[in-house]
Amino acid sequence: MSLLIPADLMQTLCDALPDVVFFAKDASGRYSHANLTLVRRLGLKRREDVIGRDVTELFPARLGGRYAIQDRRVLDGETIENQLEVHLFPNRQPGWCLTGKRPLPLADGRIGLVGLSRDLGAPDGHHPTYERLRRVTEHMQAHFAGALRVTALAELAKLSVAQLERHFQRVFQLTPQQALTKIRIEAAMRLLQEEASIAEVGQSCGFSDQSAFARQFKATVGMAPREYRALQRSGRWSAGGEDA
Repeated sequence: MSLLIPADLMQTLCDALPDVVFFAKDASGRYSHANLTLVRRLGLKRREDVIGRDVTELFPARLGGRYAIQDRRVLDGETIENQLEVHLFPNRQPGWCLTGKRPLPLADGRIGLVGLSRDLGAPDGHHPTYERLRRVTEHMQAHFAGALRVTALAELAKLSVAQLERHFQRVFQLTPQQALTKIRIEAAMRLLQEEASIAEVGQSCGFSDQSAFARQFKATVGMAPREYRALQRSGRWSAGGEDA
């Protein structure tokens, strides 16, 4: 993701896109730009309610602190590309998206950041390989608790690994590994609302150990499984998440 046009214009262009969140932040991590999709998903009415504030002011503490850390990584020079994330806002159901963030040189010589996140769309059911790939996703859904190798998935689709990767991204906007992660995290989010232990949830969802489960869950959802469970049970925030 690169910003080849001014942030003001990009913000205006993205105002008309209900499935895209666009934002820019200053060197301190405060919002300098936010498209109207982000404003509405935060349950706010005006862009001015977002501009000048940071994530710790707009999200619950468990979430805001985590997103501030991610912003700091980008402000320090890291680029995040095509990261699969769950976005959970107070006024909408959980949604999956692909996010990019990168450092943004500012007029005063400092570094801010710019980000864009797009919701995952519906699969391309007209693609010639759709039916074969659908069989792969059904196999993932049925066997996500076990070890699934991309070579075996390619054989199931009667494709090479390279073909599977290419066609999967064209049809589902995801790599096969991202699709499997999505299935496993969705299952974990459901199970965390029940009584099973964190370790049991991770094992049931195909993770080798609790630490691996916690790392992947935090990278995808923005908080640890235990924090997600506590937030859901608190009733104070039916969902919560980062802008991008």
